[in-house]
Amino acid sequence: MKRFENTSLSLEQAATAFAALGSEQRLGVLQSLVRAGPDGLSMGELGTRTGVTGSTLTHHLKFLTAAGLVVQAKQGRSIICAAVSYDMAEALSHFLLQNCCADADGAHEGHTHG
Repeated sequence: MKRFENTSLSLEQAATAFAALGSEQRLGVLQSLVRAGPDGLSMGELGTRTGVTGSTLTHHLKFLTAAGLVVQAKQGRSIICAAVSYDMAEALSHFLLQNCCADADGAHEGHTHG
């Protein structure tokens, strides 16, 4: 599966990704794909594991794919497979933590908080 290659997110990219995760069902779909690993799952298997099927699953995958969190590919006879874009998930995590504790008390004095 193709991976997201940009390791630095803009505020707009991060906001789009977080908006896509603003649904319990979409978050559940993403968690199922994370558990499945880098090869992803067929649409049928993803639906079975999440309980989200048909047009609802397609709708959620559209949001996750547009946000760069999921990649889709055809395998074999047009069976669509979905997988997590691990680079994008990592970039989103980095976006949240990149300035961790920068403004904390004592941060300018070289203290670390643990």
